[in-house]
Amino acid sequence: MSVLTVDQVAVGYANAVIIDGLSVEIPAGKITTIIGPNGCGKSTLLKAVARILKTQSGTVFLDGRAIQQLSTKEVAKKMAILPQSAEAPPGLTIFELVSYGRFPHQRGFGTLKQDDLKHIHWAIEVTGLSELKDRPVEALSGGQRQRVWIAMALAQDTDILVLDEPTTYLDLAHQLDILLLLKKLNEEEGKTIVMVLHDLNHASRFSHYMIAMKDGEVVTEGKPEKVMTHTNLQAVFDINAFLAECPFSQHPICLSYQLNKETDCLVQTVEYA
Repeated sequence: MSVLTVDQVAVGYANAVIIDGLSVEIPAGKITTIIGPNGCGKSTLLKAVARILKTQSGTVFLDGRAIQQLSTKEVAKKMAILPQSAEAPPGLTIFELVSYGRFPHQRGFGTLKQDDLKHIHWAIEVTGLSELKDRPVEALSGGQRQRVWIAMALAQDTDILVLDEPTTYLDLAHQLDILLLLKKLNEEEGKTIVMVLHDLNHASRFSHYMIAMKDGEVVTEGKPEKVMTHTNLQAVFDINAFLAECPFSQHPICLSYQLNKETDCLVQTVEYA
């Protein structure tokens, strides 16, 4: 069952069309990751799905309804969005920023109700920020700030989380911390998670479904075992990859690679059926 369907969508910036006639489905209740080289249209696709960019043609369906026909509040009650490099206004505490996630459920400039407070406190607790909730956001580390933005999205109380490169600029430990949190939210809260990642091994390890793009088109999609193959990585990234099995997920990972043009020797690979 798909929760988001992209049907023959064209989208771009100004006079430049980045994606033209693309169709793809996002499975419900799963973690889906979009991969591909820089400039291939990954973030553009995510922005079209999240209605940040207006489609030039085609339709994005959210729970079977054309997203263009839904109000902003209707979309915000179903889908929370975490863009790249989100910035908080100076002086806000963690609690205050997370409380912004309740805006779609309020009327006008209404005060926070008991139900709002319940969701805010839950989001802060599940992201491990309870002891820090009164701290200014600008006083936090990069990993902590990313947790705050995820908490704000969780307070929005949606079934779908859309994240554009949620691990960018984080060190290895904080990257893993964020991805383990998203895995927990998927498994324990049933959240459908759609994200763009640059790290192929993280994408493979934490995803149920992967979409590989190049030049604005979907090259291949499916389970990590189908997408993370020597042939596909060669086609998408122009590399010859040495693949193995991740000991934590049993999904394929890339141990090392060479550029196609630099490879004149035999490259060992493990192909997955």
